[in-house]
Amino acid sequence: MIGVVAVLKVQPDKTADFETVFLDLQNKVKANEPGCLVYQLTRSRTEAGVYKVLELYASEDALKHHGGTDYFKAAGAAMGPFMAGRPEIEYLDAVE
Repeated sequence: MIGVVAVLKVQPDKTADFETVFLDLQNKVKANEPGCLVYQLTRSRTEAGVYKVLELYASEDALKHHGGTDYFKAAGAAMGPFMAGRPEIEYLDAVE
């Protein structure tokens, strides 16, 4: 299994727009990617405009598939104007 934590910084006045786009993406991922075991947007309790996406994939192939989907690419383009910086992405290996 492969874990991903993506830190997304959003302009404070754009959070509602960001959440709308991201939640649509999240629903598409959950409906169409059986190899994606967890895909959850979370919001920081202490830092305004900071979100973390918690992701867990069954395999490297599932992770690659996710990044190659049309809806992932479209969501990334749609979220671009709301961002306050580049995403910080950390890849993790499951300890089993």
